[in-house]
Amino acid sequence: MSTSDVASMRSLSEISEEETVRLSIDLVAAARRNLGFLRLVTESQWLQERPNILESIRRYDQLWMPLISDLSNGSNPPMILPPLDIEWVWYCHTLNPVSYRQYCESRFSKLIGKAAIFNEENEEYALNRCKGIWVQRYPTEPFENESDDSNLQNPVSTVHEELLKEVSKQRLCLYTKFSEPYYSEIVYLMAARQRYKGFLYMMLKFADSCSVLVPTSDILLMWITHQSYPTAYTLDTKGLEEEMRKVVGGWENVKEEDVENTNKLWERIFDQPYEKAGGLAIGKAVDLKPPIYWEVTDTDVNAKYSSMLPRFLLEVCLTVRLKQKMKPLSWDASKEFLRLQMVRCHRELKIDRPLSKFTSQRWQKALHLYCEFGTKGMVLEVRQRGGGCIKGSSLRESVTFLWNDLLRAPSLNFAKEIDQKVRVATSITPPVQASYLLKCVPDRVSDDSGAMISDVILRMNQYHPQEGRWLSRTVLDHAGRECFVIRFR
Repeated sequence: MSTSDVASMRSLSEISEEETVRLSIDLVAAARRNLGFLRLVTESQWLQERPNILESIRRYDQLWMPLISDLSNGSNPPMILPPLDIEWVWYCHTLNPVSYRQYCESRFSKLIGKAAIFNEENEEYALNRCKGIWVQRYPTEPFENESDDSNLQNPVSTVHEELLKEVSKQRLCLYTKFSEPYYSEIVYLMAARQRYKGFLYMMLKFADSCSVLVPTSDILLMWITHQSYPTAYTLDTKGLEEEMRKVVGGWENVKEEDVENTNKLWERIFDQPYEKAGGLAIGKAVDLKPPIYWEVTDTDVNAKYSSMLPRFLLEVCLTVRLKQKMKPLSWDASKEFLRLQMVRCHRELKIDRPLSKFTSQRWQKALHLYCEFGTKGMVLEVRQRGGGCIKGSSLRESVTFLWNDLLRAPSLNFAKEIDQKVRVATSITPPVQASYLLKCVPDRVSDDSGAMISDVILRMNQYHPQEGRWLSRTVLDHAGRECFVIRFR
Protein backbone atom coordinates (compact mmCIF):
# COMPACT_ATOMS: atom_id res chain seq x y z
CA MET A 1 0.00 0.00 0.00
CA SER A 2 1.31 3.42 -0.89
CA THR A 3 1.71 6.33 1.50
CA SER A 4 -1.26 8.09 -0.10
CA ASP A 5 -3.43 5.06 0.53
CA VAL A 6 -2.51 5.03 4.19
CA ALA A 7 -3.10 8.75 4.50
CA SER A 8 -6.62 8.47 3.07
CA MET A 9 -8.10 6.26 5.76
CA ARG A 10 -11.84 5.80 5.47
CA SER A 11 -14.55 4.95 7.94
CA LEU A 12 -17.04 2.27 6.94
CA SER A 13 -19.93 4.73 6.92
CA GLU A 14 -18.09 7.00 4.46
CA ILE A 15 -17.91 4.36 1.72
CA SER A 16 -20.47 5.07 -1.02
CA GLU A 17 -22.22 2.54 -3.26
CA GLU A 18 -20.13 3.71 -6.21
CA GLU A 19 -16.84 2.96 -4.42
CA THR A 20 -17.59 -0.62 -3.45
CA VAL A 21 -19.63 -3.56 -4.71
CA ARG A 22 -23.32 -2.79 -5.19
CA LEU A 23 -25.42 -5.48 -3.50
CA SER A 24 -28.48 -6.53 -5.49
CA ILE A 25 -30.07 -8.55 -2.69
CA ASP A 26 -31.27 -7.75 0.83
CA LEU A 27 -28.51 -9.53 2.75
CA VAL A 28 -30.02 -8.74 6.15
CA ALA A 29 -33.30 -10.51 5.39
CA ALA A 30 -31.50 -13.27 3.46
CA ALA A 31 -29.04 -13.94 6.30
CA ARG A 32 -31.82 -14.13 8.87
CA ARG A 33 -33.69 -16.60 6.69
CA ASN A 34 -30.51 -18.66 6.14
CA LEU A 35 -29.82 -18.88 9.87
CA GLY A 36 -33.28 -20.34 10.43
CA PHE A 37 -32.71 -22.74 7.54
CA LEU A 38 -29.35 -23.89 8.91
CA ARG A 39 -30.88 -24.51 12.31
CA LEU A 40 -33.67 -26.56 10.76
CA VAL A 41 -31.12 -28.66 8.89
CA THR A 42 -29.11 -29.20 12.07
CA GLU A 43 -32.22 -30.33 13.95
CA SER A 44 -33.18 -32.75 11.13
CA GLN A 45 -31.07 -35.72 12.19
CA TRP A 46 -32.42 -37.84 9.35
CA LEU A 47 -30.66 -35.49 6.95
CA GLN A 48 -27.30 -36.41 8.45
CA GLU A 49 -27.49 -40.07 7.46
CA ARG A 50 -25.60 -41.21 4.37
CA PRO A 51 -28.54 -43.01 2.60
CA ASN A 52 -30.68 -39.90 2.95
CA ILE A 53 -27.88 -37.61 1.77
CA LEU A 54 -27.25 -39.77 -1.31
CA GLU A 55 -30.96 -39.81 -2.13
CA SER A 56 -31.11 -36.04 -1.66
CA ILE A 57 -28.22 -35.59 -4.08
CA ARG A 58 -29.91 -37.83 -6.65
CA ARG A 59 -33.16 -35.90 -6.35
CA TYR A 60 -31.30 -32.60 -6.64
CA ASP A 61 -29.23 -33.60 -9.68
CA GLN A 62 -31.75 -35.65 -11.65
CA LEU A 63 -35.08 -34.08 -10.70
CA TRP A 64 -34.84 -30.61 -9.19
CA MET A 65 -32.19 -28.95 -11.36
CA PRO A 66 -33.83 -29.97 -14.69
CA LEU A 67 -37.17 -28.78 -13.28
CA ILE A 68 -35.96 -25.38 -12.07
CA SER A 69 -33.99 -24.93 -15.32
CA ASP A 70 -37.12 -25.38 -17.43
CA LEU A 71 -39.07 -22.97 -15.23
CA SER A 72 -36.40 -20.25 -15.18
CA ASN A 73 -36.86 -17.49 -17.73
CA GLY A 74 -34.06 -14.98 -18.02
CA SER A 75 -32.49 -13.78 -14.78
CA ASN A 76 -35.66 -14.05 -12.67
CA PRO A 77 -36.03 -17.49 -11.05
CA PRO A 78 -39.56 -18.77 -10.37
CA MET A 79 -41.09 -18.22 -6.92
CA ILE A 80 -40.88 -21.82 -5.77
CA LEU A 81 -38.88 -23.65 -3.11
CA PRO A 82 -37.84 -27.32 -3.15
CA PRO A 83 -38.20 -29.79 -0.24
CA LEU A 84 -35.77 -29.37 2.68
CA ASP A 85 -33.34 -32.11 1.62
CA ILE A 86 -32.99 -30.76 -1.92
CA GLU A 87 -32.66 -27.18 -0.72
CA TRP A 88 -29.84 -28.27 1.61
CA VAL A 89 -27.86 -29.86 -1.26
CA TRP A 90 -28.57 -26.82 -3.43
CA TYR A 91 -27.40 -24.50 -0.66
CA CYS A 92 -24.12 -26.40 -0.18
CA HIS A 93 -23.50 -26.51 -3.94
CA THR A 94 -23.87 -22.73 -4.33
CA LEU A 95 -21.21 -22.14 -1.65
CA ASN A 96 -18.68 -23.27 -4.26
CA PRO A 97 -19.48 -20.64 -6.93
CA VAL A 98 -16.93 -21.84 -9.48
CA SER A 99 -18.07 -25.47 -9.32
CA TYR A 100 -21.76 -24.47 -9.35
CA ARG A 101 -21.36 -22.19 -12.36
CA GLN A 102 -19.48 -24.88 -14.32
CA TYR A 103 -22.15 -27.45 -13.40
CA CYS A 104 -25.01 -25.20 -14.56
CA GLU A 105 -23.34 -24.12 -17.79
CA SER A 106 -22.28 -27.64 -18.77
CA ARG A 107 -25.77 -29.10 -18.18
CA PHE A 108 -28.18 -26.25 -18.86
CA SER A 109 -26.06 -23.63 -20.68
CA LYS A 110 -27.05 -20.98 -18.12
CA LEU A 111 -26.60 -20.07 -14.48
CA ILE A 112 -29.63 -21.06 -12.41
CA GLY A 113 -30.59 -18.69 -9.64
CA LYS A 114 -32.65 -18.89 -6.48
CA ALA A 115 -35.76 -16.87 -5.67
CA ALA A 116 -35.38 -14.28 -2.90
CA ILE A 117 -38.12 -15.50 -0.55
CA PHE A 118 -37.72 -14.30 3.03
CA ASN A 119 -41.27 -14.23 4.39
CA GLU A 120 -42.66 -17.35 6.10
CA GLU A 121 -46.03 -17.03 4.38
CA ASN A 122 -44.34 -16.67 1.00
CA GLU A 123 -42.15 -19.68 1.80
CA GLU A 124 -45.19 -21.81 2.51
CA TYR A 125 -46.83 -20.65 -0.74
CA ALA A 126 -43.64 -21.32 -2.73
CA LEU A 127 -43.29 -24.80 -1.24
CA ASN A 128 -46.92 -25.73 -1.96
CA ARG A 129 -46.64 -24.37 -5.49
CA CYS A 130 -43.50 -26.43 -6.04
CA LYS A 131 -45.28 -29.53 -4.76
CA GLY A 132 -48.07 -29.07 -7.29
CA ILE A 133 -45.59 -28.68 -10.17
CA TRP A 134 -43.54 -31.63 -8.89
CA VAL A 135 -46.51 -34.02 -8.76
CA GLN A 136 -47.46 -33.16 -12.33
CA ARG A 137 -43.93 -33.60 -13.69
CA TYR A 138 -42.80 -36.58 -11.57
CA PRO A 139 -45.93 -38.58 -10.65
CA THR A 140 -43.87 -41.60 -9.57
CA GLU A 141 -41.37 -39.65 -7.48
CA PRO A 142 -42.36 -38.69 -3.90
CA PHE A 143 -42.05 -34.99 -3.08
CA GLU A 144 -40.36 -35.74 0.26
CA ASN A 145 -37.23 -37.82 0.71
CA GLU A 146 -38.20 -41.49 1.23
CA SER A 147 -34.83 -43.17 0.91
CA ASP A 148 -33.88 -46.61 2.22
CA ASP A 149 -30.67 -48.58 2.60
CA SER A 150 -30.93 -49.86 -0.99
CA ASN A 151 -29.46 -46.55 -2.15
CA LEU A 152 -26.13 -47.56 -0.63
CA GLN A 153 -25.86 -50.35 -3.18
CA ASN A 154 -26.07 -48.00 -6.16
CA PRO A 155 -22.77 -46.72 -7.59
CA VAL A 156 -22.03 -43.07 -6.90
CA SER A 157 -21.30 -41.01 -10.02
CA THR A 158 -18.51 -38.46 -10.22
CA VAL A 159 -20.96 -35.56 -10.01
CA HIS A 160 -22.69 -37.10 -7.01
CA GLU A 161 -19.34 -37.75 -5.34
CA GLU A 162 -18.41 -34.08 -5.69
CA LEU A 163 -21.76 -33.01 -4.30
CA LEU A 164 -21.36 -35.44 -1.40
CA LYS A 165 -18.03 -33.81 -0.55
CA GLU A 166 -19.62 -30.35 -0.60
CA VAL A 167 -22.49 -31.41 1.66
CA SER A 168 -20.22 -33.26 4.09
CA LYS A 169 -17.84 -30.31 4.23
CA GLN A 170 -20.56 -27.81 5.10
CA ARG A 171 -22.56 -30.06 7.41
CA LEU A 172 -19.78 -30.31 9.96
CA CYS A 173 -19.08 -26.62 10.44
CA LEU A 174 -21.74 -24.21 9.23
CA TYR A 175 -24.38 -23.90 11.92
CA THR A 176 -21.95 -24.34 14.82
CA LYS A 177 -20.27 -21.09 13.71
CA PHE A 178 -23.53 -19.15 14.01
CA SER A 179 -25.36 -20.82 16.90
CA GLU A 180 -25.33 -17.79 19.20
CA PRO A 181 -28.77 -16.13 19.16
CA TYR A 182 -27.44 -12.61 18.60
CA TYR A 183 -26.61 -13.55 15.00
CA SER A 184 -30.32 -13.30 14.15
CA GLU A 185 -30.76 -9.80 15.60
CA ILE A 186 -31.48 -7.18 12.94
CA VAL A 187 -29.06 -4.63 14.40
CA TYR A 188 -26.25 -7.22 14.31
CA LEU A 189 -27.01 -8.20 10.71
CA MET A 190 -27.11 -4.57 9.60
CA ALA A 191 -23.68 -4.01 11.16
CA ALA A 192 -22.41 -7.23 9.52
CA ARG A 193 -23.64 -6.06 6.11
CA GLN A 194 -21.79 -2.77 6.51
CA ARG A 195 -18.58 -4.58 7.46
CA TYR A 196 -19.03 -6.98 4.53
CA LYS A 197 -19.27 -4.01 2.17
CA GLY A 198 -16.08 -2.71 3.75
CA PHE A 199 -14.48 -6.12 3.18
CA LEU A 200 -15.47 -6.01 -0.50
CA TYR A 201 -14.11 -2.47 -0.73
CA MET A 202 -10.82 -3.69 0.74
CA MET A 203 -10.66 -6.47 -1.84
CA LEU A 204 -11.58 -4.13 -4.68
CA LYS A 205 -8.96 -1.51 -3.83
CA PHE A 206 -6.17 -3.29 -1.94
CA ALA A 207 -6.36 -7.03 -2.71
CA ASP A 208 -2.77 -7.01 -3.99
CA SER A 209 -1.57 -6.33 -0.43
CA CYS A 210 -2.54 -9.86 0.74
CA SER A 211 -2.41 -13.27 -0.90
CA VAL A 212 -5.00 -14.66 1.54
CA LEU A 213 -7.88 -12.85 3.25
CA VAL A 214 -9.45 -14.30 6.40
CA PRO A 215 -13.02 -13.13 7.11
CA THR A 216 -14.46 -12.65 10.57
CA SER A 217 -17.55 -14.64 11.55
CA ASP A 218 -19.98 -11.79 10.80
CA ILE A 219 -18.41 -11.15 7.38
CA LEU A 220 -18.39 -14.91 6.70
CA LEU A 221 -22.13 -15.04 7.40
CA MET A 222 -22.78 -12.27 4.87
CA TRP A 223 -20.43 -13.86 2.33
CA ILE A 224 -22.00 -17.32 2.33
CA THR A 225 -25.47 -15.74 2.32
CA HIS A 226 -24.45 -13.75 -0.75
CA GLN A 227 -23.08 -16.90 -2.41
CA SER A 228 -26.28 -18.84 -1.75
CA TYR A 229 -28.06 -16.60 -4.29
CA PRO A 230 -25.81 -17.39 -7.27
CA THR A 231 -27.20 -15.03 -9.92
CA ALA A 232 -27.07 -12.05 -7.56
CA TYR A 233 -23.58 -13.03 -6.34
CA THR A 234 -22.25 -13.42 -9.88
CA LEU A 235 -23.70 -10.07 -10.93
CA ASP A 236 -22.43 -8.22 -7.84
CA THR A 237 -18.88 -9.63 -7.87
CA LYS A 238 -18.31 -9.43 -11.62
CA GLY A 239 -14.67 -8.58 -12.16
CA LEU A 240 -13.67 -9.75 -8.67
CA GLU A 241 -13.47 -13.48 -9.41
CA GLU A 242 -9.73 -13.75 -8.80
CA GLU A 243 -9.86 -11.62 -5.64
CA MET A 244 -12.73 -13.68 -4.20
CA ARG A 245 -10.63 -16.81 -4.47
CA LYS A 246 -8.26 -15.33 -1.90
CA VAL A 247 -10.95 -15.46 0.79
CA VAL A 248 -10.66 -18.41 3.17
CA GLY A 249 -13.79 -20.55 3.55
CA GLY A 250 -15.27 -21.47 6.92
CA TRP A 251 -14.14 -25.09 6.55
CA GLU A 252 -10.51 -24.38 5.58
CA ASN A 253 -7.45 -24.37 7.80
CA VAL A 254 -6.31 -20.86 8.68
CA LYS A 255 -2.76 -19.71 9.31
CA GLU A 256 -2.10 -17.20 12.06
CA GLU A 257 0.06 -15.22 9.64
CA ASP A 258 -2.89 -14.78 7.25
CA VAL A 259 -5.12 -13.61 10.10
CA GLU A 260 -2.55 -11.02 11.14
CA ASN A 261 -2.06 -9.78 7.58
CA THR A 262 -5.81 -9.33 7.13
CA ASN A 263 -6.01 -7.53 10.47
CA LYS A 264 -3.23 -5.13 9.49
CA LEU A 265 -4.74 -4.39 6.08
CA TRP A 266 -8.15 -3.59 7.58
CA GLU A 267 -6.60 -1.34 10.24
CA ARG A 268 -4.54 0.54 7.65
CA ILE A 269 -7.60 1.22 5.51
CA PHE A 270 -10.27 1.95 8.13
CA ASP A 271 -8.19 2.75 11.24
CA GLN A 272 -10.36 0.54 13.43
CA PRO A 273 -10.02 -3.00 14.84
CA TYR A 274 -10.85 -5.77 12.38
CA GLU A 275 -12.02 -8.26 14.99
CA LYS A 276 -14.87 -7.25 17.26
CA ALA A 277 -17.42 -8.64 19.66
CA GLY A 278 -19.34 -11.31 17.77
CA GLY A 279 -16.87 -11.08 14.90
CA LEU A 280 -13.62 -12.93 15.52
CA ALA A 281 -11.51 -14.16 12.62
CA ILE A 282 -12.53 -17.67 11.58
CA GLY A 283 -10.21 -20.48 12.52
CA LYS A 284 -8.79 -18.45 15.40
CA ALA A 285 -8.81 -19.93 18.88
CA VAL A 286 -11.61 -18.41 20.94
CA ASP A 287 -10.26 -16.91 24.15
CA LEU A 288 -13.69 -16.34 25.68
CA LYS A 289 -15.79 -19.27 26.77
CA PRO A 290 -19.52 -18.48 26.59
CA PRO A 291 -21.17 -18.67 30.01
CA ILE A 292 -24.25 -20.26 28.48
CA TYR A 293 -24.95 -23.19 26.20
CA TRP A 294 -26.74 -21.00 23.65
CA GLU A 295 -28.17 -23.84 21.57
CA VAL A 296 -30.69 -24.74 24.28
CA THR A 297 -31.24 -21.36 25.94
CA ASP A 298 -32.25 -19.06 23.10
CA THR A 299 -35.96 -19.22 23.95
CA ASP A 300 -37.72 -18.37 27.20
CA VAL A 301 -39.62 -21.41 28.45
CA ASN A 302 -40.85 -19.62 31.55
CA ALA A 303 -44.54 -18.82 31.09
CA LYS A 304 -45.68 -19.52 34.65
CA TYR A 305 -43.70 -17.34 37.05
CA SER A 306 -44.25 -13.69 36.15
CA SER A 307 -42.14 -12.62 39.13
CA MET A 308 -39.02 -13.97 37.37
CA LEU A 309 -37.79 -11.15 35.17
CA PRO A 310 -35.63 -12.11 32.16
CA ARG A 311 -31.88 -11.60 32.17
CA PHE A 312 -29.96 -10.31 29.14
CA LEU A 313 -26.28 -10.74 28.28
CA LEU A 314 -24.07 -9.09 25.70
CA GLU A 315 -20.53 -9.72 24.54
CA VAL A 316 -18.05 -6.85 24.92
CA CYS A 317 -14.67 -6.45 23.27
CA LEU A 318 -12.31 -3.62 24.21
CA THR A 319 -9.28 -2.79 22.06
CA VAL A 320 -6.63 -0.16 22.74
CA ARG A 321 -4.14 1.79 20.66
CA LEU A 322 -1.79 4.54 21.80
CA LYS A 323 -1.67 7.74 19.79
CA GLN A 324 1.23 7.86 17.36
CA LYS A 325 2.49 11.40 17.97
CA MET A 326 3.44 10.97 21.61
CA LYS A 327 6.74 12.36 22.82
CA PRO A 328 8.80 9.60 24.47
CA LEU A 329 9.53 11.65 27.60
CA SER A 330 6.16 13.33 27.99
CA TRP A 331 4.74 10.59 30.15
CA ASP A 332 5.74 7.45 32.01
CA ALA A 333 3.65 4.55 30.69
CA SER A 334 4.93 2.21 33.40
CA LYS A 335 3.02 4.20 36.05
CA GLU A 336 -0.23 4.57 34.16
CA PHE A 337 -2.93 2.00 33.61
CA LEU A 338 -6.46 1.56 32.33
CA ARG A 339 -9.22 0.69 34.78
CA LEU A 340 -12.55 -0.78 33.76
CA GLN A 341 -15.63 -0.40 35.92
CA MET A 342 -19.31 -0.87 35.18
CA VAL A 343 -21.79 1.98 35.37
CA ARG A 344 -24.08 -0.08 37.58
CA CYS A 345 -22.49 -2.88 39.55
CA HIS A 346 -20.62 -3.62 42.77
CA ARG A 347 -18.04 -0.91 43.45
CA GLU A 348 -15.32 -3.49 44.07
CA LEU A 349 -15.44 -4.68 40.44
CA LYS A 350 -12.28 -3.20 38.95
CA ILE A 351 -10.22 -4.59 36.07
CA ASP A 352 -6.83 -2.98 35.46
CA ARG A 353 -4.56 -3.15 32.40
CA PRO A 354 -1.12 -1.44 32.29
CA LEU A 355 -0.67 1.02 29.42
CA SER A 356 2.88 -0.22 28.89
CA LYS A 357 1.54 -3.38 27.19
CA PHE A 358 -0.04 -1.38 24.35
CA THR A 359 1.63 0.25 21.33
CA SER A 360 0.80 2.86 18.71
CA GLN A 361 1.41 0.42 15.86
CA ARG A 362 -1.62 -1.83 16.22
CA TRP A 363 -5.00 -2.14 17.87
CA GLN A 364 -4.60 -4.66 20.69
CA LYS A 365 -7.30 -6.47 22.57
CA ALA A 366 -7.45 -5.40 26.20
CA LEU A 367 -10.60 -7.16 27.39
CA HIS A 368 -13.13 -9.63 26.02
CA LEU A 369 -15.99 -10.47 28.36
CA TYR A 370 -19.72 -10.99 28.81
CA CYS A 371 -21.76 -8.38 30.66
CA GLU A 372 -25.33 -8.12 31.82
CA PHE A 373 -27.33 -5.46 29.99
CA GLY A 374 -28.53 -4.19 33.36
CA THR A 375 -25.03 -2.88 34.10
CA LYS A 376 -25.93 0.00 31.70
CA GLY A 377 -22.40 0.46 30.35
CA MET A 378 -18.78 0.71 31.35
CA VAL A 379 -16.43 3.43 32.55
CA LEU A 380 -12.79 3.49 31.42
CA GLU A 381 -10.29 5.46 33.42
CA VAL A 382 -6.66 6.37 32.83
CA ARG A 383 -5.06 6.34 36.26
CA GLN A 384 -1.54 7.01 37.55
CA ARG A 385 0.06 5.15 40.41
CA GLY A 386 1.55 7.18 43.24
CA GLY A 387 5.29 7.19 43.75
CA GLY A 388 7.39 6.50 46.82
CA CYS A 389 5.33 6.09 49.98
CA ILE A 390 2.12 7.27 48.28
CA LYS A 391 -0.26 4.37 47.85
CA GLY A 392 -3.20 4.07 45.54
CA SER A 393 -3.67 5.92 42.24
CA SER A 394 -5.01 9.19 40.93
CA LEU A 395 -7.53 9.65 38.13
CA ARG A 396 -6.25 11.38 34.99
CA GLU A 397 -9.35 11.15 32.78
CA SER A 398 -12.30 8.85 32.15
CA VAL A 399 -14.81 8.07 29.39
CA THR A 400 -18.10 6.22 29.51
CA PHE A 401 -19.52 3.75 26.98
CA LEU A 402 -23.25 3.14 27.42
CA TRP A 403 -24.74 -0.01 25.93
CA ASN A 404 -27.66 1.91 24.38
CA ASP A 405 -25.24 4.29 22.64
CA LEU A 406 -23.20 1.39 21.26
CA LEU A 407 -26.34 -0.27 19.91
CA ARG A 408 -26.91 2.83 17.80
CA ALA A 409 -23.27 3.12 16.68
CA PRO A 410 -22.14 2.07 13.17
CA SER A 411 -21.04 -1.57 13.15
CA LEU A 412 -21.88 -1.75 16.89
CA ASN A 413 -18.44 -0.27 17.43
CA PHE A 414 -17.39 3.08 18.88
CA ALA A 415 -13.99 4.66 19.57
CA LYS A 416 -13.03 7.42 22.01
CA GLU A 417 -9.84 9.14 23.10
CA ILE A 418 -8.70 9.34 26.72
CA ASP A 419 -6.19 11.80 28.16
CA GLN A 420 -4.96 12.74 24.65
CA LYS A 421 -2.78 9.66 24.54
CA VAL A 422 -4.96 6.56 24.43
CA ARG A 423 -7.57 5.53 21.86
CA VAL A 424 -10.11 2.96 23.00
CA ALA A 425 -12.55 1.11 20.72
CA THR A 426 -15.45 -0.80 22.24
CA SER A 427 -17.73 -3.19 20.38
CA ILE A 428 -20.71 -5.19 21.60
CA THR A 429 -23.22 -7.75 20.41
CA PRO A 430 -26.95 -7.11 20.77
CA PRO A 431 -28.22 -8.23 24.20
CA VAL A 432 -29.98 -11.60 24.12
CA GLN A 433 -31.92 -13.39 26.78
CA ALA A 434 -29.81 -15.73 28.86
CA SER A 435 -30.65 -18.38 31.41
CA TYR A 436 -32.09 -17.33 34.75
CA LEU A 437 -29.61 -16.83 37.56
CA LEU A 438 -31.18 -17.59 40.92
CA LYS A 439 -29.89 -17.98 44.44
CA CYS A 440 -31.44 -19.01 47.75
CA VAL A 441 -30.90 -17.10 50.98
CA PRO A 442 -31.96 -18.35 54.46
CA ASP A 443 -35.27 -17.04 55.72
CA ARG A 444 -37.37 -17.42 58.85
CA VAL A 445 -38.73 -20.63 60.36
CA SER A 446 -42.54 -20.64 60.08
CA ASP A 447 -45.53 -22.68 61.24
CA ASP A 448 -48.18 -24.41 59.14
CA SER A 449 -49.94 -21.09 58.48
CA GLY A 450 -46.76 -19.41 57.21
CA ALA A 451 -46.36 -17.23 60.31
CA MET A 452 -42.86 -16.78 61.71
CA ILE A 453 -42.02 -18.79 64.83
CA SER A 454 -41.50 -16.10 67.47
CA ASP A 455 -42.59 -14.94 70.92
CA VAL A 456 -44.45 -12.04 69.32
CA ILE A 457 -46.70 -14.36 67.31
CA LEU A 458 -47.10 -16.57 70.40
CA ARG A 459 -48.36 -13.63 72.50
CA MET A 460 -50.69 -12.53 69.70
CA ASN A 461 -52.22 -16.03 69.76
CA GLN A 462 -52.65 -15.86 73.55
CA TYR A 463 -49.84 -18.37 73.98
CA HIS A 464 -51.60 -21.01 71.92
CA PRO A 465 -48.77 -23.27 70.61
CA GLN A 466 -47.87 -22.76 66.93
CA GLU A 467 -48.30 -25.96 64.95
CA GLY A 468 -45.71 -27.19 62.48
CA ARG A 469 -42.15 -26.20 61.80
CA TRP A 470 -41.07 -25.14 58.28
CA LEU A 471 -37.68 -24.03 57.05
CA SER A 472 -37.84 -21.21 54.47
CA ARG A 473 -35.58 -20.03 51.68
CA THR A 474 -36.12 -16.83 49.71
CA VAL A 475 -35.19 -17.10 46.03
CA LEU A 476 -33.58 -13.98 44.51
CA ASP A 477 -32.91 -13.31 40.83
CA HIS A 478 -29.79 -11.83 39.20
CA ALA A 479 -30.75 -8.30 40.29
CA GLY A 480 -31.46 -9.27 43.90
CA ARG A 481 -35.23 -9.09 43.49
CA GLU A 482 -37.34 -11.56 45.48
CA CYS A 483 -39.00 -14.08 43.17
CA PHE A 484 -40.63 -16.56 45.52
CA VAL A 485 -40.22 -18.39 48.83
CA ILE A 486 -39.59 -22.10 49.24
CA ARG A 487 -40.85 -23.74 52.44
CA PHE A 488 -39.97 -27.29 53.47
CA ARG A 489 -40.01 -29.40 56.62
